[in-house]
Amino acid sequence: MAHITANVGSARPVSYLMGWVESVADTFARYRVYKRTHDELSRLSSRELDDLGISRSMITRLAYEAAYEN
Repeated sequence: MAHITANVGSARPVSYLMGWVESVADTFARYRVYKRTHDELSRLSSRELDDLGISRSMITRLAYEAAYEN
């Protein structure tokens, strides 16, 4: 009777690490979108925001939606 040993578990730590790195990179990318959107909307005057149909109280929510709800 032949006995075959496969070393399957050795790839698991590498794939886990790569998944973690991708997750961290995604988190930073989404935060940059949030921050950039928030900063750009905050720089607009009240008149410009009104022309877009946006109130100042909506800026945080809109930035969050742009970054995290897509």
